[in-house]
Amino acid sequence: MTLAEVDGALLARIQATAGRVLVAITGVDGSGKTRFADRFADRVREAARPALRVSIDDFHNPRAVRYEKGRRSPEGFFADSFDYRAFRDLVLDPLAPGASGWIVPAAFDHRRDARRAPAPVQVPEDAVLVIDGIFLIRPELAGAFDVTVMLDVPFHETFARMAQRDGCAPDPDAADNRRYKE
Repeated sequence: MTLAEVDGALLARIQATAGRVLVAITGVDGSGKTRFADRFADRVREAARPALRVSIDDFHNPRAVRYEKGRRSPEGFFADSFDYRAFRDLVLDPLAPGASGWIVPAAFDHRRDARRAPAPVQVPEDAVLVIDGIFLIRPELAGAFDVTVMLDVPFHETFARMAQRDGCAPDPDAADNRRYKE
């Protein structure tokens, strides 16, 4: 499926669903998750439905936790990058049936390695919450989303994007990129 086809099918499914809808957009680093999620949220709004955006990137663990197994560790990258408990407590649990509907959309700034405390946000009963990020398909988040979209992009393309965005090596087989592939 092309991105346009995914976008159209997803929008049709959401329009046919009453109440809050949680949509996860996931894929490897550099797959275009954030851009797709931003554009999709805009499309939802154009269709006259409220849409909010949240990113798992705003729920990183502190560096000391993230890199405890080493900066290049594939295991550490997968297991220790994010604070899923905070994500559940601040975003997912408040949206459960009968819960308040007030979320806190961020908890940590990984660039500054500092906690964040933004104001809570009320998620309307008919809103679509579009969440993007790596590692959203995992046991800690099982059953959390109404719809999950996995962007499947070839590594040569994702690493070219990451090289531009983050300054990493564009070669998927470079030693520094091991944690992203394993």
